[in-house]
Amino acid sequence: MIDLDFLENLARKAGESIMQVYETDFSVQQKEDKSPLTLADLRSHEVIVSGLQSHYPDIPVLSEEGRAIPYSTRRKWARFWCVDPLDGTKEFVKRDGEFTVNIALIEGTTPVLGIIYIPVAQCLYMGKMGSGCWETTKGERRKLHVQRPRTNAPVRVLMSRHHPSPHLDEILDALPAYEPIKRGSALKFCALAKGEADFYPRTGPTSEWDTAAGHAIVAAAGGVMVNLQGKPFTYNKESLTNGPFLAAPSLEWLQETGVLQRASSMKLDESS
Repeated sequence: MIDLDFLENLARKAGESIMQVYETDFSVQQKEDKSPLTLADLRSHEVIVSGLQSHYPDIPVLSEEGRAIPYSTRRKWARFWCVDPLDGTKEFVKRDGEFTVNIALIEGTTPVLGIIYIPVAQCLYMGKMGSGCWETTKGERRKLHVQRPRTNAPVRVLMSRHHPSPHLDEILDALPAYEPIKRGSALKFCALAKGEADFYPRTGPTSEWDTAAGHAIVAAAGGVMVNLQGKPFTYNKESLTNGPFLAAPSLEWLQETGVLQRASSMKLDESS
């Protein structure tokens, strides 16, 4: 049995460890892939992994800041935790507040539980398949559900602040009109689940820990996340790099707008 209260407290504890660094004159290192790394990433990783391993010793943990685990080992996992201890390190370094703690539980190749915590806002999102999705702010919990785009209004499209998505215009050309909404890190998934935005297409690269928690939250809120062929977006692949995806209120909406037809005709890497 998964203890949701424990997971919520663990995410908040990780957020506290991040904020302790955020309020200092921290240094920034560079990883092999040129992405930034701070003490906050490492401290959050330690908090989450030690907590999950002590509470759920039989469920393996895959974390961005953990050791590389070969596919020959991972392919045997029936379920596992997929963790990004600090999603949005670039936002953290810029001190714009748009960074998150991401924890997901994946069964087989599908995220079934997701938690996204925003340390600066002390706001937590949780989605569990079969139970729903909710936001907790200042002790108040609110149920969330995706919203169908408003009739005769521009489609509110979520975009990254710092990571351009190549060929995105080709997909968006299928829409009669759209309004870009920029969010950092996994906050894009939260905005979709809340009904603050309508569509989150991504053609640029992401990793499984970037999307797993958000995927679960959107799905638990009634939405979908699929590849450019409209097929389920899967996890625990041989390569942990994701292919392009479309997150939306429903598969029917993607079909009705022509977005799915346009996206499926594009010649992009479909590694997911």
